[in-house]
Amino acid sequence: MLVVRVTPRFPAPPVVVRGLPHREWRWARAHRGGSLIGAPYGTVGTVVTVSRKRPERQFGALRDNVEGVVEEAREAANELAQQVKPKLRGWLHAAMAPIALLAGMVLIVLAPSRTGRITAAVFTLTAFMLFGTSAVYHRGAFSPRVTDVLKRLDHSNIFLIIAGSYTPFALLLPRKQAITMLLIVWIGAVGGVLFRVLWVRAPRWLYVPIYVALGWVAVFYLGPLWDNGGTLVLALIVAGGLLYTLGAVVYGIKRPNPWPSWFGFHEIFHALTILAFISHYIAATIVLHREAG
Repeated sequence: MLVVRVTPRFPAPPVVVRGLPHREWRWARAHRGGSLIGAPYGTVGTVVTVSRKRPERQFGALRDNVEGVVEEAREAANELAQQVKPKLRGWLHAAMAPIALLAGMVLIVLAPSRTGRITAAVFTLTAFMLFGTSAVYHRGAFSPRVTDVLKRLDHSNIFLIIAGSYTPFALLLPRKQAITMLLIVWIGAVGGVLFRVLWVRAPRWLYVPIYVALGWVAVFYLGPLWDNGGTLVLALIVAGGLLYTLGAVVYGIKRPNPWPSWFGFHEIFHALTILAFISHYIAATIVLHREAG
């Protein structure tokens, strides 16, 4: 901003202000009266403020606008790509939902004790919720509002299946350790559900590691799980955890994506969750069978 005193001649020649070429003058406002004065013309003796917009500021504003448009276009492209689902999207979980329910009911009926039946029921319910909700969410075509609700439920159920899978394995631990482990995983699951419900658009790099961290609480109980469950049970528990973790990595990085039109990265993720559930189901069956003995 420059302050100059303009004293025109008649006819008024171009006024040259030192350090400010005439072509860069944008506007001039008189300090007195607040009227606009078109430079280089003015009233004799009037103090005029000349504003010049720096080129670097112009380019900075232009760059910000372009970056904003590019980001909006990228988000729109991502949303459009997500709407174009592979043809097998959701079918794996749709097939697994009734299987998990029937297999879980068998587990509940064959459980020898009331505690065993409760743990088996929790495991079965969380698995059915995971596969059933996922199937509805990924196969259906709903309004944006319903889709948003289903997405929150779908992501929340991942926390519930983690806690539900831990529940029957608590039978292998001493009472105090079992209570502690269940408190940790279920409080973590409830917190995770609230997190996904309240912030469904959180970035994957933020919430995927939370899934993995909650899923590996078992590492603090490997000793008693091995002592009371044996090598096979521990191997099945760890294998299920590794499969869930691998699925989380595939989901997080969206790779590999072999056949996007039919079977993409998300289908690989779903397949790994099914294999992980089967591994944990076999382990839970062994645990409940041994409880009967």
